[in-house]
This record gives sequence, structure tokens and C-alpha cells, in this order.
Amino acid sequence: MINIYARLAVFGLMVASVSACQTIDTMRVKNVGETESSKLNALIFCAGTEQCEFERFNRTQIVDALNHRLNSEAIQQGIVRLQSKSLNDPNPLSLSVPAGQHELVIRFYPVSPDRAETLHVFHNFGAQKSYTFKMYRNRIKHAGNLLDVSAPDPLCVELQQEQKTIRRFCKPYNVLNGLGEFVERKI
Repeated sequence: MINIYARLAVFGLMVASVSACQTIDTMRVKNVGETESSKLNALIFCAGTEQCEFERFNRTQIVDALNHRLNSEAIQQGIVRLQSKSLNDPNPLSLSVPAGQHELVIRFYPVSPDRAETLHVFHNFGAQKSYTFKMYRNRIKHAGNLLDVSAPDPLCVELQQEQKTIRRFCKPYNVLNGLGEFVERKI
């Protein structure tokens, strides 16, 4: 019986420490202030799924893929913004990045928190522009054999600049091996 109480106590401490870390990270992100140079930055958001995370901006890690914790270097660089009350809310983060060509890696969780779909993008972000990466499932009518018809509809991510779609990436489902890669499509 004592062993059970000890396990429950350890579990309770682990849960409390994780939630304390999230609270500390939330406070640190809220304290990131705007500077004269950051007022010219591009703002980047993600939408379309219950949860999406910015994994990396150029060489700066933002959210760790394993523990889903915010990297302190991203906070110190001032590129992370909180767009909700807490890091526990859906899609709580946005980015404020300098204008120019950058690499961005985003993880979307369209089905479950255990299965991420990762998109790698190089894009020339404009000064004082707003960008949204929006994931959706491209519903199309299938014709053909049963194997083709039973495959899930492709996942797509649109890059919108000021509410106008400027790029589209889709990940078709490969019925032979179940894998696929995001491929840019013409608009």
C-alpha cells in the first residue's frame, strides 16, 4: 500500500513540475516586448488543426518534438509570440521574424497528438506582412479500383499572405507504402 502512495506522490510531482514549466514559459513569452526593429517583422501563424507547433526557424529550435517544450533560445531571440492566454491552449504560438528568405519547419497534428505531419518550407517573408500556414484535408471524388477509392484524401497546407493563398503544399497518400511527402502545387 505504501508503494502505491509513493508512486502516486511521484506522479503528482511530475505533473506539477510539467505544469510549472509551462507556466514559467508562458510568463517568459508574455514578457517578450516589441522593439523598433521587430515592428517591421513578418508575423507567422498556423491554423487548421487542433495543434500545430513551430519546430524550427532557420537554425533556431522553437518547440521540441519529444517533450513539446518551448526552447529558451527562441524566447531570448524574441521571435516567439503568445496569441492566447496559455501555452496549454490550441495553437498558442505565433512567430515574429525579420523580413527575408528563411527556412521554417512546422509540425501539424491532424489526427492525434501522437502523429505529426511535418512541413519544411523556404519562403521570402515580407516586412510587416501576416502569413498563415493552414492545414486541411483536400476532399476529392475518387474513381477507380477499390484500393484507390479507400485511400484517405490528401492533406494540404496553404500558405496565406494577408488572407490570400500564395502557395499550396499537398501530401498525397501512397496506397503501396502508406507514406508520402508534401509537394508544392500550382495555385
